[in-house]
Amino acid sequence: MSALGRVVRSGVGRRRVQTVVIALVVLVAVAAAVLGGSLMVASTAPFDRAFAQQHGAHLTAQFDAAKVTADQLAATAKASGVTAAAGPFPTAAVNPVDDHDRPLPPITIAGRAVRDLPVDAVTLAAGRWVSGPGEIVLHTDGRLPPGLQPTVGDVVTLPDLPGSPRLTVVGLARSVSETAGGWVVPEQIAALTPTGAVAAYQMLYRLAAADTDAQVDAARAAVQAGVAAGALTGARSWLTVRLHSVGNSILFVPFLIAFGVLGVLMAVLIIGNVIAGAVSTGTHRIGILKALGFTPHQVVRAYTAQALIPAATGAGLGVVAGNLLVVPVLSQTNKIYGTSDSGVTPWVNVVVLAGALVLVSLTAWAAASRAGRLRTVDVLAVGRTPGPGRGQWAARLTSRLPLPRPVTLGLAHPFARVLRTATIVAAIAFGTAAATFAVGLGSSLNEIQATEDHGDVAVMAGGPPTEPKPGEAPRMMTPPEPPDPVAVVKAITAQAGTSGYSGSAMTEVTVAGLTGPVEAHAFIGDNSAYGYRMISGRWFSQPNEIVVATPFLTATHTRVGDTIALTDHGTQLRVRIVGEVFNTEDRGMEVVTALTTLAAAEPDLRPLTYDITLRPGVDREAYVAGLNAALSGAATAVIAEEGTDEVIIIINSLAGLLTVLLLTVAALGVLNLVVLETRERVHDLGVHKALGMTPRQTIAMVIASVVVTGLIGGVVGAPVGVFLQRLVVTGMAGSAGFRLPDSVVDIYHPAELALFGLGGLAIAVLGALLPAVWASRVRTATALRTE
Repeated sequence: MSALGRVVRSGVGRRRVQTVVIALVVLVAVAAAVLGGSLMVASTAPFDRAFAQQHGAHLTAQFDAAKVTADQLAATAKASGVTAAAGPFPTAAVNPVDDHDRPLPPITIAGRAVRDLPVDAVTLAAGRWVSGPGEIVLHTDGRLPPGLQPTVGDVVTLPDLPGSPRLTVVGLARSVSETAGGWVVPEQIAALTPTGAVAAYQMLYRLAAADTDAQVDAARAAVQAGVAAGALTGARSWLTVRLHSVGNSILFVPFLIAFGVLGVLMAVLIIGNVIAGAVSTGTHRIGILKALGFTPHQVVRAYTAQALIPAATGAGLGVVAGNLLVVPVLSQTNKIYGTSDSGVTPWVNVVVLAGALVLVSLTAWAAASRAGRLRTVDVLAVGRTPGPGRGQWAARLTSRLPLPRPVTLGLAHPFARVLRTATIVAAIAFGTAAATFAVGLGSSLNEIQATEDHGDVAVMAGGPPTEPKPGEAPRMMTPPEPPDPVAVVKAITAQAGTSGYSGSAMTEVTVAGLTGPVEAHAFIGDNSAYGYRMISGRWFSQPNEIVVATPFLTATHTRVGDTIALTDHGTQLRVRIVGEVFNTEDRGMEVVTALTTLAAAEPDLRPLTYDITLRPGVDREAYVAGLNAALSGAATAVIAEEGTDEVIIIINSLAGLLTVLLLTVAALGVLNLVVLETRERVHDLGVHKALGMTPRQTIAMVIASVVVTGLIGGVVGAPVGVFLQRLVVTGMAGSAGFRLPDSVVDIYHPAELALFGLGGLAIAVLGALLPAVWASRVRTATALRTE
């Protein structure tokens, strides 16, 4: 082995603690960078990637089975512009009821024996594909709140059909093209088609050109030309589905990018700090090597190799760890985006690994070349401790504090090497910013979730569900006929424990300047504003006043205070916009107003549901039982469902995981730099021990040396985290066209910010514990012999 090789090997073996720290820091930093990079990739065109992965259908067409045969439909696969087709699949429209006798949304069921097709290869989220009659796979988009999405093993009933067929849910799947709400075997469709109903077929097409509506329409016309007139009863373009899906997923892109960038920047900062510190501690040894005849170039090569060996080991393990972390994380983002990513994109691994090694090489080269260029006598004179006079002002200042001397000595240490201290502050600030951001993001999302809560108890039209008799199929609840509002309001207001109530009815109106209808949500009662968050203006207080969300104002080019025209059942209504509210219903295009506003157009419009808030301490179950007795079957009171949207759970889980990673990297960075400081001052430590410093005092001195940096890092990092939270949350909303109320954005309390600031101190102390214990155990004679 060459002399240079022996120097490298001895350097790596002699500094075992530093070698292990470098490997650990690079491992965690690379893992965070792999995860961050993967999240940024997952944020790029998620719908388009899912569409490509599932070979989505550019055109979904519905046909009348009485006017076209299956063979004729199969022949349309050769229509101009069509590159691939699947079908025909028999279809049926059904109105299912779940295990709890609750009506589910009407869905179209397709008879399809095979899941993985050249067009619309459906992705299974749970369970398996149908294999025979009596089974169904339901479509899921992963966004329904817990308790509302049927699960594998549930039974859905179709009470509108003869014999009330029952289907067991054997799987949950997702079609990026949204071609059906459920799938059964083809032979099951006949039993699901009502007597006298027209049978239907579905065809799925992929097109050679489908980037514009005109291109899709041209292909549709070509398909239609191949069948009899009137056979094509409906068609949907993938561009329509894409618009809706992108609007949902784009909310989370700023979040993923923010944490991805944090992970990558944190990795760069910590790796650079660790390597620069590792080389700087070898300055004295570099002088010895130069005195023995090593050239500056050989010195640089030696110390670069010493840094690369543990760094390469850590980077390799970090890539493996990052890939292992990405698998469960991507399974969560797949639920948001509908993608089927199963691992890291290979180029992410390559870029992160190469980037880490290049960063280590450049940092080590820069630090070693600086020492290598110095004259041998100057390098030997530098030694391992700071130059005389550096930080003396801080030592004199802290000595005046009414604190034990070991503590004041530690407090003065950071000022001896200002640049190194700045790197520790930066690492702690990153960790603090990540924690502040994650907690703030979770609080903001919880506030958004709270806007969907409109009461403690809900009253719905129809009688209470009844248990079926043995052998009897479950029965649907009483048809939702609006109950008499006078009777319902009388029962609600008379019930002890009622704090407030609101009744709501839904209808559709047209708005001047908009081409399609929009939903109108009409209220009665004294608590209609409960759960809503105002952005500007006020809540409506009289007829002909409305409140709307930001997308509505944007689409109609109006603002609060303007008057617009609504048309309801042919009657034009002049209404005034009195408030801008945060309301995501109907993608922010919903009109919210008093029921009396619509009375001129729909005098018989009645509330279908009622939301009730209770006084503090009222027992919900007892209240519901008493109210149902008072309603006497005219309507049904139930406890309002509680739960957090799955998407919010996913975001909070990701934020927690990434925060732990970043805090770990920050703590390891502090650990490494404190180890360097402790080793550089080991001779001073021996002097202190010889003068009577006890192990406990030694630990106090080392920990005190990071107190100032921890506090500064926390003070710097907490505001950065707040800024990042505001930037990302407003970016998430702005990407969907919404503005946010102050209650969603301004979620930090002064006491919380103070705790986040102290969190920097916690990171610093955590990172300094191991070096402090090591320093307390060093023997005095060993420390005094070290120079």
